[in-house]
Amino acid sequence: MKSHVKAVVIGGGVVGCSVLYHLARAGWTDIMLIERSELTSGSSWHAAGGFHTLNGDPNVAKLQAYTVQLYKELEEISGQSCSLHLTGGVMLADSPERMDFLRLAHAKGRYLGMDTELITPSEAKSMFPFMDESHFVGAMWDPVEGHLDPSGTTIAYSKAAKKLGAEIVLRNPVKELTQQPDGTWNVITEQGVVHAEHVVNCGGLWAREIGRMVGLELPVLAMEHMYLLTEPMPEVEAFNKETGREMVGVLDFKGEIYTRQERNGILLGTYEKACKPWSPVNTPWDFGHELLAPDLDRIAPSLEIGFRHFPGIANAGIKQVINGPFTFAPDGNPLVGPVQGLTNFWVACGVMAGFSQGGGVGLALSNWMVDGDPGFDVWGMDVARWGEWASLRYTNAKVRENYSRRFSIRFPNEELPAARPSQTTPLYDTMLAQNAVMGDSWGLETPLWFAPKGSEPKDIVSFHRSNDFEHVGNEVRKTRESVGVTEIANFAKYEVSGAGSEDFLNRLMTNRMPKTGRIVLTPMLNEFGKLIGDFTIAKTGEDRFMIWGSSAAQKYHMRWFETHQPKDVRIHRFDQTLVGLSIAGPDSQKLLQKLVDVDVSSKAFRFMDFREMAVGGAPCMVNRITYTGDLGYEIWMAPAYQRLVYAEIKKAGAEFGIVDFGMRALLSMRLEKNFPTWFRELRPIYGPFEGGMERFIKMEKNDFVGREAAAKELADGPKLRRVSLIVDAVDADVMGDEPIWAKVNGKDYGTVGRTHEFGAPRFGPDGKEVRTSKASHGASSIRGLHDGDWSVVGWVTSGGYAHYVQESMAQGYVPAELADDDSDGLFEIEILGHRRKARIAIEPPFDPSGEKMRG
Repeated sequence: MKSHVKAVVIGGGVVGCSVLYHLARAGWTDIMLIERSELTSGSSWHAAGGFHTLNGDPNVAKLQAYTVQLYKELEEISGQSCSLHLTGGVMLADSPERMDFLRLAHAKGRYLGMDTELITPSEAKSMFPFMDESHFVGAMWDPVEGHLDPSGTTIAYSKAAKKLGAEIVLRNPVKELTQQPDGTWNVITEQGVVHAEHVVNCGGLWAREIGRMVGLELPVLAMEHMYLLTEPMPEVEAFNKETGREMVGVLDFKGEIYTRQERNGILLGTYEKACKPWSPVNTPWDFGHELLAPDLDRIAPSLEIGFRHFPGIANAGIKQVINGPFTFAPDGNPLVGPVQGLTNFWVACGVMAGFSQGGGVGLALSNWMVDGDPGFDVWGMDVARWGEWASLRYTNAKVRENYSRRFSIRFPNEELPAARPSQTTPLYDTMLAQNAVMGDSWGLETPLWFAPKGSEPKDIVSFHRSNDFEHVGNEVRKTRESVGVTEIANFAKYEVSGAGSEDFLNRLMTNRMPKTGRIVLTPMLNEFGKLIGDFTIAKTGEDRFMIWGSSAAQKYHMRWFETHQPKDVRIHRFDQTLVGLSIAGPDSQKLLQKLVDVDVSSKAFRFMDFREMAVGGAPCMVNRITYTGDLGYEIWMAPAYQRLVYAEIKKAGAEFGIVDFGMRALLSMRLEKNFPTWFRELRPIYGPFEGGMERFIKMEKNDFVGREAAAKELADGPKLRRVSLIVDAVDADVMGDEPIWAKVNGKDYGTVGRTHEFGAPRFGPDGKEVRTSKASHGASSIRGLHDGDWSVVGWVTSGGYAHYVQESMAQGYVPAELADDDSDGLFEIEILGHRRKARIAIEPPFDPSGEKMRG
């Protein structure tokens, strides 16, 4: 065993071996994987081995597609078979709501380059004859699903890595991790000490314990998971002989069951509601190639539904029940990336779908380590998406909820209850008393909308407009016509100070820093010229700045700040030690004047001004700006003063008929101003000119990060452009990720690069690549990327109903040459299986000149 290497990967499951292989493929050959026992000893060896490309996050789907296409390459390099079975799979809908879910997934698949197809229950039955079609209303076929040999695939990664020069050390537990003053690491193992520049935690079941070695409590928990294998079934063998192919994989949402062929029998697994964590506090180090005791009583309710839905399996003999632990993060997505506050300590864990995601995780992490950037938008997997509030108990509750809902519909207006409330502001009880429907915003309870007195403050979850529609509309109208107040504690808040603070911020941000008492809006780019931040910055004094941004990105942005932080700069993250309220609407200036003892007229307190002043008698910081795009103010104070300030606002605002409004009203108002949002319109896959941020990009500044790449984007012209669209919707608005169609008379935009970027090859039984659906039923009324003169040219990033202008609106990306065409009849957006006419709104429908917010 070497004593010095560039990187040590801890953990020999499929994820650790994938990371090792991808690092070696990227040119880092002085690397070592250390495994406490044998390869696959944790969860990998007993996994069901299924894989698929569909995912709720298109950016995760992209990496899943990469994983699937990687397996042939692995087999060629390693000489090790992965036993790849590309059978295709069917998702079954038992209700109209589930069918809507499949329509959404099918539409999303268009711009991801996936050949999914909506089919009838009888067509599904022809591929899986054990089902009783009477229980279902429809289905979706995906040709890129299948299964493989978990152990063989893990070994293939390891053999390929070793061929490229990597070293693997087995039966060598890691005992301790210590860091040197220069940031390098001592990996103390049973066989000796290895000095490494980088450490990667791919510990799987033990990732939590490895994190604790460096003072880190990772939000990851192992759950018991059961599947059963039947005895050989003559019906399976007969189907194979008759059709010449395997039975497809089937996912039954109602039964919480997945099933596929395994040799001459059937594998059937379940995500049961009565789920059970395994070792919720500490993972035993002596656990290895062993299984847990089966508990069929616990999964009996799912099996009962499954056997009704698949009566052909009900009488099969059970050969074996597999019960093994595997790990989840609270939202079911992996934890990947560098850990904020630690140098060169990386994680790749919580990958519950290791054979769908392991290759993509390894690729993204190796890019990050070698090139300084993952090369993809991996926010959905970034370890920085969780804050300190994601404690051991929070994780335990949230993972149980996620596991039990694995096959449940998640509606766009659904707020899940587990581990709540976690964080609250001083106004939490006040908001509840006012019938607020609360939402979870990065662990913080935040008012979404206010139900009428006497009614239950609860969403009726739906893909269509719901019970909040009328009331959110009232909040918007009263704010636009008089004044409203909302809580804005769910923003990120930072203070940057010190002699080098202005130079530091000028280096990180694309806009010039403001003068004292003024505010600027500015994006932040990475070295590749992609959008990684969007901030409001006020200069509050000499060498002192306040910054506001996306709450969910606090760890993400702190990690970036710390990477570039000079010694003469201090960065303080307030989190919930600073809270806020916003007042907006034409009477907001009059209201503020009643609360303060200084002049806040438009001449004395201009648009984009910052002032420290007493509001209602409490010391506050006030920004003359609001995300509503109306006349308004953000008022920031210590939590101890929030109840006082709110009470004074409501008291003084009674004269104007002040209304409380929630986040849904705020987001509705930003739509009618064409304002983008972070993590929807502004993400690391878009350049600043694609995102329409050009007025905040000062190219004459020669020193900001990403300037060279931004200059190239400007010179070449952006390929995409962010646009706002007005949609002829009926009773359902866009939710995000819907395809945008355009009448382009046969011109192929290749979905502006996204098809090729996301697409995975389709391999037929002969091993040759194919691009057509094996289902070939022609059941979908809208299929593929083209339909006559119409083509899918882009995708929706967000949207909803703009209540004041009374229009359904969407934002999204289309080819740049189409972005300025606001003619009728050019665009359509596919919503729940129906294509709705849409046209570009070049000017914001509300206050296009900006006179109201500047007035």
